[in-house]
Amino acid sequence: MLRQTARTNPDLGTRHENSHQNTMKSFRFTVPVVFALVLMQAHACRSYASESRAPLVKHNLSVEILPGANSLSARDTITVPDVLGRDIRFRLHQGLNPVCTTPGVTVVREAEERTSVPVESYRVTPAVGVKTFTLTYGGTINHPVRPHGTDRTGGTTATPGTISREGVYLDGSSFWYPHFDDSWVTFSIEATLPDRWDAVSQGERVSMVRKDGETRVQWSSPEPQSEMYLTAGLFTEYAETAGAVEVIVLLRSADDALARKYLNAAKRYLAMYSDLIGPYPYKKFAVVENFWETGFGMPSFTLLGPKVIRFPFILHSSYPHEILHNWWGNGVYADIDTGNWSEGLTAYLSDHLIRAQRSDAEVYRRDTLRRYGDYVSHEKDFPLTDFRARHSSASQAVGYGKALMFFHMLRRELGDEAFIRGLQDFYRDYKFRTASYKDLRNALEKASGLHLKRMFDQWTTRTGAPELRLTGVQGRADGNGYRVTGILEQIQPGKAYALKVPVAVTMEGQAEAHLARVVMGDKRIEFSLKVPHRPLRVDIDPQFDLFRRLAPGETPISLSKTFGSQNVLIVLPSGAEAGLLEAYRELARSWTSAGPDSVEVKLDSEVTRLPSDRAVMVLGWENRFVKDVAAALSSREVKISSEGVTITDRLVPRADHAVALTTEHPGNSDQPLTWVAADNMKPIPGLGRKLPHYGKYGYVAFQGNEPVNVLKGRWPVLGSSLTAFLPGQDGTNSRVKRANLPARRPLAELPKLGNDPRGLDG
Repeated sequence: MLRQTARTNPDLGTRHENSHQNTMKSFRFTVPVVFALVLMQAHACRSYASESRAPLVKHNLSVEILPGANSLSARDTITVPDVLGRDIRFRLHQGLNPVCTTPGVTVVREAEERTSVPVESYRVTPAVGVKTFTLTYGGTINHPVRPHGTDRTGGTTATPGTISREGVYLDGSSFWYPHFDDSWVTFSIEATLPDRWDAVSQGERVSMVRKDGETRVQWSSPEPQSEMYLTAGLFTEYAETAGAVEVIVLLRSADDALARKYLNAAKRYLAMYSDLIGPYPYKKFAVVENFWETGFGMPSFTLLGPKVIRFPFILHSSYPHEILHNWWGNGVYADIDTGNWSEGLTAYLSDHLIRAQRSDAEVYRRDTLRRYGDYVSHEKDFPLTDFRARHSSASQAVGYGKALMFFHMLRRELGDEAFIRGLQDFYRDYKFRTASYKDLRNALEKASGLHLKRMFDQWTTRTGAPELRLTGVQGRADGNGYRVTGILEQIQPGKAYALKVPVAVTMEGQAEAHLARVVMGDKRIEFSLKVPHRPLRVDIDPQFDLFRRLAPGETPISLSKTFGSQNVLIVLPSGAEAGLLEAYRELARSWTSAGPDSVEVKLDSEVTRLPSDRAVMVLGWENRFVKDVAAALSSREVKISSEGVTITDRLVPRADHAVALTTEHPGNSDQPLTWVAADNMKPIPGLGRKLPHYGKYGYVAFQGNEPVNVLKGRWPVLGSSLTAFLPGQDGTNSRVKRANLPARRPLAELPKLGNDPRGLDG
């Protein structure tokens, strides 16, 4: 049954207890995930190899939040373990001035520090035998929301902590509670807030009382956590139960239909992942609307921005990703000193799984490999064991993309049954503990009976990726069948990878392809396959099951090729009117500071020809190099005229429209040539913000000053160098279509509401 409680705007109060103002220097540890806009994954992934190295501190915290004064006042009764001894140190946000009220316990301020916020360190000396003491403190925490990250497609916005009339966001990097180094926490938080406000933290909501013009809400987390979160605001609450789990939606304005969608989706995903992995580890899951655009995922709740939460695709793309992080990252914690495996595993079992349920996983894997190829140069590459958190498109392509492909290869090697059983054992054995790649390997080895050390070492400790080349393919009659032979090479620098390369052979008169795997331990092998019918076509890794750099022709060029380039020349239109030219200059400046490694900006009057040794971006209808762009795009059925751009028979008018198209540079097919143009200056700032998020497309068009996307698409694949065609009975090679490949079942199916014997549909 749906429960709803509505709130209206309160008087936030004006009490001011401490006026210290602080500014953010860095954001300590937030792991972001790219959705369609700027989103982030923030979850508990502290680094301890075993529980014995993680002292557990218990907090019993009462905190009063004063939004109008940007401040808090707190009373924290703390129980410390014996392992911390009598010389105990903690850190707290500057200006909170802690005082110990427990007899026999002294607190001495030692120093100031600069982390993500200004903090002060203190030494606590309890009397012999005293392990529990109480601190009182209070003051201002009010840091602005600022950009975080290194490029437009990988950057985010974040704050290390703020208390304001718009809302409250506090996490570990806020130092809003005493931090005892190298310790984890269990806690109870009782928050006192203005009337009709509400607060959310980890764990279970124990009580909520509205009385005498204020709200008191208590949250309890007996589960070990790496940090304590508290977010608060004015919400309309919707809640239901999904088995033993309370599902809550908190919106900043009432929206019954939106809440219903999130409640229903949560119940379905909780049921699916509980069946696939093991019981959900918390008592509740909450969806909280934030007061700026985020996609934070904390233990037992997610914090989504006001636009993000209303995007329809979020429900079945990013939302399950956030839910699943309660198993991986916020249920089993990643030992990130040895590599943050949780992002890749979460992406594989959410983003990839959903595409598999829609029979579209092959395209998803191809796009994953394309992003790696576009964004990860040799200089930007690193092993998975060095991945901590995403801060750019390159780090995302490795930490999420390479990792999810690694888990896909593990699944293909072990088989679904052993892969799932290994993950279930891993979750059961390490719930609320930290675990490493080695721990995960041990669980999968035990479930499968296979030795996986070589496979783990190859894909987690080595940089780079294999690159394949196919040559010399021939077919001939062989007894009562046929034989296909050819040469397969690894052309990447360095030593060979140990691969099992999928091969599909399309045969004459057969709807289904013949499938095989070629074992490859050297950089060059000659393979030989026996097939029952005349071979007409050979495809190497046709479903993109291997992590590798894509070969020429496997995927069409896209805008991300430009955004991921190391060196880019941006050419401005000297003939544009002054305001439009300045808008293009500002666009170029924004990409200079937030995109490729090296960007050179020149007027078209300063360039004699478009260079072929780097990516080139031509800006403006007025640019004298538009004719060169038109010539390069002519092979793709694109026509540029004074009326507009015709793309595959669809006219995009020049008036009130903006376009972006990319193709191969005519002088170097390895480099992209991109054209971006608008009819006037007004849509250009919005175009600058939006274009990096359309990186997988070869062409996009927008309308109006916002601007609003009205067309997007990918160029057709013209032919892969990993495909070879063989002669048919008439002796000629024909470019036959690849035969069908066997359908694959997804690892799990999403249950339907109303059809679950456990009553998860409420």
